[in-house]
Order: sequence, then structure tokens, then C-alpha cells
Amino acid sequence: VTAFLSVAPATEESMAPAVAAAIEALEEFEVEYETTPVGTVIEAEAAGEVFAAARAAHEAVPADRVGTTLKLDDKRTVDEPGRAKVDAVEAELDRPARSEPSLDG
Repeated sequence: VTAFLSVAPATEESMAPAVAAAIEALEEFEVEYETTPVGTVIEAEAAGEVFAAARAAHEAVPADRVGTTLKLDDKRTVDEPGRAKVDAVEAELDRPARSEPSLDG
């Protein structure tokens, strides 16, 4: 199961402390994850583990109002990691699926 999780407090301050709390909550579950600037990609053996981890991440954010989005890809007939999906796209492109770094930084 591959998922995309975004947990954000309603705040005008930095969201970094709240996002860190959400990410820390994922450590209690049997999931692999990678945080990006707009959310976190999660992989697990079962959808239930992803749902439980997402709930814990949501509840870990110490804010009055929290917005959480979870997108789940549960392909039940094939057991392959999310990286295999990226590899397939890169094979079609015949290059990495990202832009070259800008000289401007």
C-alpha cells in the first residue's frame, strides 16, 4: 500500500513543529515514509496500518484546527514498492523523473 499524507495546522506561524510532531507519530507504526515539501509518502503492508498511522499523525498535531489529507493506492493483485512505479515512469522517459537543478539555486 502506498499513500500520500498531508497534515497541517491552521496557523500563520511556521508549521515545522506541528509537522515534526506528525512525522514523529509515524515511528510507532510498521510503515516506511519520506517527507517532501508538500506531504509525506507512506508505504506499508496493509491499508489498516496506513490508516492507523495517519490517524496518529493527525492527533499528534497540537493545534485547535488541523487539516489532514490521505490518498491511498492499494493495489491488491501486485506486491511491489512505490519506487517500482517511479522506475516504470523513468523507463518510459529514459531519464530521471525530475528536472535538472537550476544554476540559480
